[in-house]
Formats: sequence, C-alpha cells, structure tokens
Amino acid sequence: MKKIYHLAVETTLDVIGGKWKPIILCHLGNGPQRTSELQKNIPAVTQKMLVQQLRELEADGIILRKVYNQVPPKVEYSLTEEGKTLRNIFVSMSEWGVRRVATLNEKGADIQIENENFDGFLKY
Repeated sequence: MKKIYHLAVETTLDVIGGKWKPIILCHLGNGPQRTSELQKNIPAVTQKMLVQQLRELEADGIILRKVYNQVPPKVEYSLTEEGKTLRNIFVSMSEWGVRRVATLNEKGADIQIENENFDGFLKY
C-alpha cells in the first residue's frame, strides 16, 4: 500500500516526532552514548520508552546501535550520517526555544532552560 503524506513536514515528523526522539537525538548530537547515559541525561523518560524510541530511530536509519563483544555487554548509540543531516532542524528548534523562553519571561513567566548548550550538532 502506498504511503501518502499531505505535507512534507509529515515525513520528518514520522521519523523524529514525539516527545522523546528529538531529545534523544540532541543528546546523541554530542557524541555516542550508552543507554544508561541517555537515561541519566533524560531522567523523565522511562527505560521502556527510551528503548522503544531507540529501536524506532535505529529502524529508520537515524541512529546506529553498536554492540561490543564483552562481558558485561556494552551497547552504544550514535547518529548515522542520515541522523547528522537533522542538525539544522535541531539547532533551529533550540534557538527558537531559547527565544521563546526569553519572551515568556519578559511577560512575567518564570521559566528556565537548564542546558542551553546545543552545540553538539554544530560539530558536524
């Protein structure tokens, strides 16, 4: 059956949409990480959801799962070349988020971005 997207942005969202995938990808933009490192960096995500999202990103060719032959087993995730092409999207989203928080704070909100560092993607 032919898959039809009504807007091109749907294609992108089909791969990186949702709450956790962009966050995972931004962390991997800083370099390879193990599941435990991602869990530490994204404490609100459950282990089950993290693994599910990692599997989907791997199936879509956005991340690479590397298994080291050792005891205990070591698994590391990194961006593929295709995953690195998302750089501009995530840098733009991050910059927009910083501006949005500043605007809301000017209007009396009390919002803080804990880590405004999004330069991991700038390495590529």
